[in-house]
Amino acid sequence: MKKIFYSLCICCCVISATAQSSRYIAAMEENVAPLDSVSSMDSLQILSNNFQRIAEAEKSAWLPYYYAGYCQALIAYMEMDMNKVDGYADQAAIFAAKADSLSPNNSEVLCLKSMVASARIKVDPMTRGMQYGMQSGQDLQKAETLDPANPRVYLLEGEGKFYTPAAYGGGKAAAKPLLQEAVDKYGSFKPKSDIDPRWGEAQATQLLAQCSQ
Repeated sequence: MKKIFYSLCICCCVISATAQSSRYIAAMEENVAPLDSVSSMDSLQILSNNFQRIAEAEKSAWLPYYYAGYCQALIAYMEMDMNKVDGYADQAAIFAAKADSLSPNNSEVLCLKSMVASARIKVDPMTRGMQYGMQSGQDLQKAETLDPANPRVYLLEGEGKFYTPAAYGGGKAAAKPLLQEAVDKYGSFKPKSDIDPRWGEAQATQLLAQCSQ
């Protein structure tokens, strides 16, 4: 009788875990899908809030924190009021740190950290450029070491060069080989799952085209 009872308990636990996993995947897919098409800060904030709620329900999953941080980083890039940029970057950094704690030495999380550092530069490029530029570069260097096939590494490197004046080592000529590498990597890149990061291909293609203009 005890064996039957224990078997039933195990079966119930498996069913519960499967149902929970299915809900998690469904919720993530619903919120990951719009990421490539959202164009407003308000929409990104809604998605970030959604990912945060998923993260609070799935405390051991790094991806919800990653995407919540990614949305905040994009908002920081879009924000034109320099007094507000650090607030969004701070939120992105908190989510990135949480994702990092759940999935250490993760190339995608390091790309997010690099984005956060780059967002801080725009507040005052002259005084912040060296500190946060170095931090962003170090994060990308480690991300590349961990996963040389990750196209977002080369996209972010190329994007950084693209928007840096040629006098400081940037410009279209410096960005072009990195963006070409990114486009090539996207051609063979396969996400681990439907909810793993896949963003950036269109952006890499557009920037590469601008390098030839």
